[in-house]
Amino acid sequence: MNDPTGPTGPTATAGTEHVDLTVTGMTCTSCSGRVERKLNRLDGVTATVNFATETASVDFDPGLLTPDDLVSVVEKTGYGASVVAPAGSGADTADPAGDSPDTADEARAEEIADLRRRLIVSAVCGLPVMLLSMVPALQFDYWQWVALALTVPVFFWGGWPFHRATVTNLRHGAFTMDTLVSMGTTAALVWSIVALTLGDAGRPGMTMHFHLLADSGSGLHDIYLDTAAMVIVFLLLGRWFEARAKGRSSQALRALLTLGAKETTILVDGREQRIPVDRLSVGDEFVVRPGETVATDGVIVSGTSSVDESMLTGESLPVDVSPGDTVTGATVNNSGRLVVRASRVGGETTLARIGRMVTEAQSRKAPVQRLVDRISQVFVPVVMVVSLVTLIAHLLLGSTTAGAFTAAVAVLIIACPCALGLATPTALLVGTGRGAQMGLLIKGPEVLESTRRVDTIVLDKTGTVTTGEMALSDVATIPGTDRGEALRLAGAVEQGSEHPVGRAIVAAATAAAGEGELPEFSGFTAHAGSGVSAVVEGRQVAVLRPEECLPRELASVIAGAQSDGATPVVLHVDGDPTAVLTVRDRIRETSSAAIASLKELGLTPVLLTGDNRGAAAAVAGEVGIDPDDVLAGVLPEGKVEEVRRLQSGGRTVAMAGDGVNDAAALAQADLGLSMGTGTDVAIEAGDITLMREGLDGVADAIRLSRATLRTIHGNLFWAFGYNIVLIPVAAMGWLNPMLAGAAMALSSVFVVTNSLRLRTFH
Repeated sequence: MNDPTGPTGPTATAGTEHVDLTVTGMTCTSCSGRVERKLNRLDGVTATVNFATETASVDFDPGLLTPDDLVSVVEKTGYGASVVAPAGSGADTADPAGDSPDTADEARAEEIADLRRRLIVSAVCGLPVMLLSMVPALQFDYWQWVALALTVPVFFWGGWPFHRATVTNLRHGAFTMDTLVSMGTTAALVWSIVALTLGDAGRPGMTMHFHLLADSGSGLHDIYLDTAAMVIVFLLLGRWFEARAKGRSSQALRALLTLGAKETTILVDGREQRIPVDRLSVGDEFVVRPGETVATDGVIVSGTSSVDESMLTGESLPVDVSPGDTVTGATVNNSGRLVVRASRVGGETTLARIGRMVTEAQSRKAPVQRLVDRISQVFVPVVMVVSLVTLIAHLLLGSTTAGAFTAAVAVLIIACPCALGLATPTALLVGTGRGAQMGLLIKGPEVLESTRRVDTIVLDKTGTVTTGEMALSDVATIPGTDRGEALRLAGAVEQGSEHPVGRAIVAAATAAAGEGELPEFSGFTAHAGSGVSAVVEGRQVAVLRPEECLPRELASVIAGAQSDGATPVVLHVDGDPTAVLTVRDRIRETSSAAIASLKELGLTPVLLTGDNRGAAAAVAGEVGIDPDDVLAGVLPEGKVEEVRRLQSGGRTVAMAGDGVNDAAALAQADLGLSMGTGTDVAIEAGDITLMREGLDGVADAIRLSRATLRTIHGNLFWAFGYNIVLIPVAAMGWLNPMLAGAAMALSSVFVVTNSLRLRTFH
């Protein structure tokens, strides 16, 4: 299993504290890279800054620094920062990209509104400039001066976000995407003003033609006001789309985290009292009426109902609950009135843990993203050099000054690495958010690579392939004994037992009795290790482990059941063995279809169990696992060795399990899938946590992870290919700067939109 505290994310060690910061004002990965480097230069700090989520995930030594010190460092770097409240702490749950859902939404809405205003004003002014510059028939006397008057507000007001970021970064000796945009548009505007005032471009009757190539003019005759205006319009359009898309990309997780109840009704000395949820304490009893949201994790004290858990598990069918069952905070009570005793509150609830797991996954970086960040750090200075070389080369090769200038500007504009910086984090943001909606929690970006490589999946039998709950499978009687009567008597005596075998018999007997009730018993005795006995309707009835001296017909049933991995018990009435009741662990209804899906994904399923070979083979045959891929009789400590043995044989192994004894094997596996209905230690050990029961989620988790990985690869192919192909094209003078600006903006929109397709994953 990939270590979640490995090189892809901050490493929290003993004596350190963790804090998440919201970072505002970043416009590209060069910005996030600079903030990250500044934070990591501090003693005792390990930080990762994510451009897509606009957050910094920081581990720091509290003996050396405080969160306010970290905020101050970010602000001195030229950006805004604030501390994010931990997910699930208090009434408000932290957002993956802001202080809280409300404040994050407000900040994002204000950013989008500001971009929209600038875009509309710039488009209204810039489009006439473009038309006047491209269509000679529209060019009247002194049209060029009208174009200048329309371009100035676009350049200064519409382009202010780019110019402001450029100045801020230059003060700190840094170059970013904004530097390229600001330099390119400034050069186009300055050239045009010089041509209008000192050249002959300002004369009456001057005409221009649109050229696809960088081209073309003769000295100071041509102006580039359309480039200065429309590059800004296109980039504002791209940034507006990008801001809206980034908001939608975290929408799934944000919606999930805001589902919790704000208030609840607690019972105080039998009287109801309405309080805010953040005042609940462990042990408090609270009321959940039909249609209300369960306030926090707890155990039902009284009442029966059905609970909608779809927000946690992705399953649409409600779950029936009764006293003694656990319920999860933020699920919805469908029918009856429930009284629940709180078992977890605040940051310890299931919803809060989901929030922490997913936001942590989104804040960490995939290995490929770190490569992209390193490229981006040197990309902008290299592009500036390439632009200068382009200008000089064109002049030396005999191009006009205008042609050389436009080629150099086109290089600056086309090279902006926005798409490169958004390719990985946006896909990860959407994919993990969609997974959370479906009850699939992907712990980190490095997990995605593991899902692509795995070829073998080891499945723990009990609780994973099977339900882990015993059920009666057969009742065999001696001649002359009624099967229903035997089950009725066995169910009556087992009412006093808490053993899983006894509960299975009682459940079957109760179901068979229908409207009737099981007879009462007296004189109940539990025989340690062998069974139970009691007096039922005046007869001495016992349900005991099999003995050697039994009627032949019963002995053969027992032998067959034991060879098949089932648990047989013998019913004795007044000392005489009369029936054998066979109990076995039930196979989950979804297991067969899920294993078939895993095979379709190219995985070889291997069944791992501590049961005997017969029991394991029976389960394997029923769910479609090859007999050669059954590992039976494996002790808990042997599970790790079995995973290692498969790995040493050249296999890349995934492991699915839910118990404490599965945790070490989950950690050893290349990919650990823990069932969220299992133990906390198993959940912590896994790479992917499934919040719903059954194996069908395993196939879904692998499909979603692979789909997210394909999206990342597709985004990177587009982003790298775009820059690799179009920078040389621009340098050769074959690309108009205005078209370069449009292409650059569209590349970012394409990458984010491509990532958003994961929101529809099923």
